[in-house]
Amino acid sequence: MLIATVLALILVALVLASGLPQPVRRATSGVALLISCSSLATVCLVRSRRSQTGRRQAWALFGAAAGAAALGNAWLTVVDLAGLIELSQVGDALILASVALILVGLLAYPFGPRHLYDFVRLLLDTIVLGGSILLILSNTVLPRVAEHPTSGTIALVLAPVIDIIMATVIWLLVLRARPADRIGLALTAAGFVLFSLSEIAAAIGRSHGAFSFGSVTDIGWITGYALLTIAIMWSPSTFPTPPDVDSIDRSPVVRSLVIFAVFMVAGWLSLNTMSRGTDPLTVLVLLATVTVAILVRQMLLLADNDRLRARLEQRVAERSTELAEVTQRTDLMVNSVEDGVYGVDSLGRVTFMNPAGDRLLGTRRNELLGLPAHQRFHSHPPGDCYLRAILHTGVAITGIEDSYWTTDGRQVPVEVSASPMTDSRGVRGVVVVFRDITRRREVDQLKNEFVSMVSHELKTPLTAIRGSLGLLAGGALGELTPPATRMVEIAVESSERLTRLINEILDMERIEAGSLPMEIGSHASADLLGAAHDQVQVLAADAEVGVLIERAEGTVLADADRVVQTLINLVGNAIKFSPPGSQVVMEAAPEDRMVAFRVIDQGRGIPADRLNLIFERFEQVDSSDARDKGGTGLGLAISRSIVHRLGGRIWAENNPDRGSTFTFTLPADSDGQVEDGR
Repeated sequence: MLIATVLALILVALVLASGLPQPVRRATSGVALLISCSSLATVCLVRSRRSQTGRRQAWALFGAAAGAAALGNAWLTVVDLAGLIELSQVGDALILASVALILVGLLAYPFGPRHLYDFVRLLLDTIVLGGSILLILSNTVLPRVAEHPTSGTIALVLAPVIDIIMATVIWLLVLRARPADRIGLALTAAGFVLFSLSEIAAAIGRSHGAFSFGSVTDIGWITGYALLTIAIMWSPSTFPTPPDVDSIDRSPVVRSLVIFAVFMVAGWLSLNTMSRGTDPLTVLVLLATVTVAILVRQMLLLADNDRLRARLEQRVAERSTELAEVTQRTDLMVNSVEDGVYGVDSLGRVTFMNPAGDRLLGTRRNELLGLPAHQRFHSHPPGDCYLRAILHTGVAITGIEDSYWTTDGRQVPVEVSASPMTDSRGVRGVVVVFRDITRRREVDQLKNEFVSMVSHELKTPLTAIRGSLGLLAGGALGELTPPATRMVEIAVESSERLTRLINEILDMERIEAGSLPMEIGSHASADLLGAAHDQVQVLAADAEVGVLIERAEGTVLADADRVVQTLINLVGNAIKFSPPGSQVVMEAAPEDRMVAFRVIDQGRGIPADRLNLIFERFEQVDSSDARDKGGTGLGLAISRSIVHRLGGRIWAENNPDRGSTFTFTLPADSDGQVEDGR
């Protein structure tokens, strides 16, 4: 469509600029004007039918304007071909009426929310810019028209002036409109500029009796109507109304520069004209009107700037008050918590510490702000710290035990929960909540000592019970009846289970007390996995679960028996909670300066809120597991104690599909051979 329009305009321009007979060029110009005006009227009416109620009236006015222009151009073409130039005023009147209808349509078009101030600004800008352009014309073009006055001189002068005013209004709308409207309005303004140029050329020609249709002058009208048609087709049918818009002034600086530049040119030409002795009355009146409009415009701008500044200051004050209230409430909540709360930035520097935290650490208020946490109170080295892990991964941790240094050199056991502080740029810091668990540790110690004492005291009579049951089962007191034999078997199994429980409790106590001997040596992970694999075969066969070693790489510095004990605990649990026909996978692989051992099952998985708790004493996923699956609830706690004693760490996580993975790390032997046990 656009390419066809451009080609048609080029063809018409070639015809009008050629040496073809005048009647041919007149007819070509008339047909082109009629087609361009009719096309404009058609697209306006179509847009009117498709638009919303608020826009429908404006597009209908545009269509009526295009229709009036089509009738006016048709009339002018006919009277020109007939030689009845004196009747051309009817066509001029129709064209002026079309311009007026376009102006009314622009005022009715809903460009967005308007206030009275916006309309006054637009009116003043129009007076200043249009008056300045009129001053320029009155000092350059209009005197040439007035040299040969005719009955239609007023119409000749009025037509380009109205076109220029229209172009001015639309240009101001371009500067104030949204980006979606600017292209269409710019094309419309360009069309009226072409109209004014053709009108000026025609006015000069008519005043000297040298104008007729069919000349190059007609290209301005034809192209102008084509630009208006393209502008309407380009204009979006709908666009959203932005919220809370006090003014749609998008380019105040550009608009002011344009207005003052045109006014300065007009003023210079006016002064130059008056200096030559030309009648200054009309020029003085017009110049005074434009000057007054500029002064009023500037006063309105100053008043509007004061209003906007006052509103901005009010909003800033309101936001500042709201922010202060929010900050006060936040500080009150944080300061009222009995647990210690502090934050660190991305570099591990303390950004805040609540009063409870200062009391627990023995520091003064704000003493730790800006200082690295590791250098002041955190016992972990930076490389092994959970704070650095959270800053790197953005994953929160809950309920882990740690220890902090106080200002008097004491090491206080604490329970820590930490969460990342994130925004659109990523993790910006960590907020940590910690509480002193010294009292809890003391209670746990008393409980453990009591349990240890009871366990030791139970071991002696339990040994006697097992011995007596063994004698009964062996027939030392005579052959037992089948029911008695079954009862003895149940008693033996129960005593063995109780013995295992007591042994595990004692092992736990020795490990935590540091009294359990550890024989550290270099061991291939393949040998450790193989030993554990062999010892769980009977259990795996009974449960119909396969156990395989998928990968066995690396050499560790550890106690082989304790590592195998840990693997048996993990694999045994995996077998218990895996369905028949599934597989449990064991693997080991070097990671940095450690070797990671993994036990992967296809069981039911572990609830996310219990992934850390299952390593505590007597903790199980389900309270019925002890009854249905057996076990004491100490296996994972013992495994964690062994791994920590050997310098590693242990954790559990759920697999993406099903089941869970238990992982523990041990220090690698950098001098050992790396073996592959696959």
